[in-house]
Amino acid sequence: MSDRTDCFYCRDNLQGKKYVKKDDKPVCVRCFEKLCANTCAECRKPIGADAKELNHKNRHWHEDCFRCAKCYKPLANEPFAARDDGKIMCGKCGAREDSHRCQGCYKVIVPGVGSQSGVEYKHKSWHEQCFTCFECKQPISSQSFLTKGDDFYCSSCHEKKFAKNCARCKEPITSGGINYQDKPWHSECFVCHTCKKPLAGARFTAHEDEFYCVDCYKTSVAKKCSGCQNPITGFGRGTNVVNYEDKTWHEYCFNCKKCSLSLAHKRFVINGEHIYCTDCAKKL
Repeated sequence: MSDRTDCFYCRDNLQGKKYVKKDDKPVCVRCFEKLCANTCAECRKPIGADAKELNHKNRHWHEDCFRCAKCYKPLANEPFAARDDGKIMCGKCGAREDSHRCQGCYKVIVPGVGSQSGVEYKHKSWHEQCFTCFECKQPISSQSFLTKGDDFYCSSCHEKKFAKNCARCKEPITSGGINYQDKPWHSECFVCHTCKKPLAGARFTAHEDEFYCVDCYKTSVAKKCSGCQNPITGFGRGTNVVNYEDKTWHEYCFNCKKCSLSLAHKRFVINGEHIYCTDCAKKL
């Protein structure tokens, strides 16, 4: 009669019964599944003595449970990737999962697949059809675009929504421009009314809502001094003027005709085309 073999745990006689060797100790099938079997990482059930078991990095699966977490393809005999979150994936699904996600729809961007291909900007990615203008909602694609905060605008919508309009031509100013009296101007619109010379950085004067360079103002607009007959421009020594009735003088020309005394801020007498101090007027 052969030696008796008992289960290491329950001490049942295993003679003629199926049993499992666990660490060189005989264990009946019931005790193995209850006390020794590994738990499947997928279904969370014990992996029985009759089941085919797969393991990877101290984790265990039933053969039928070892499937891709995305497409459920069996991976017992296929290449696979174990992700940091514990998921097992086939090579194709793993590559898709590792791809960039669209900032618009948050779906995976598959490189090089038609409109699914991506657009990148400042380390972020979008599907081509998701990278749209905030205003008109049309795909920006390869067009130039501008940003405002976190939003993107095609050039046309940005111009309509944010560009300032020129005070002269009323068209949007897309770049550059000049500010004068809190109004924006195109450089090419901010010119002398008479000769069309650009006035940016030059001396000019305004008259009846028009701008003139110094030369054109002198010849076309400025009044003539009743004393020296030269234009009164408001520049240089001609900054201060004296007005009386319909006549105007440079302040430095407003002098007594006889004694040349400056009459600015003094009493004076006009006789014909000339002005006199009160003393000289008495001697006329």
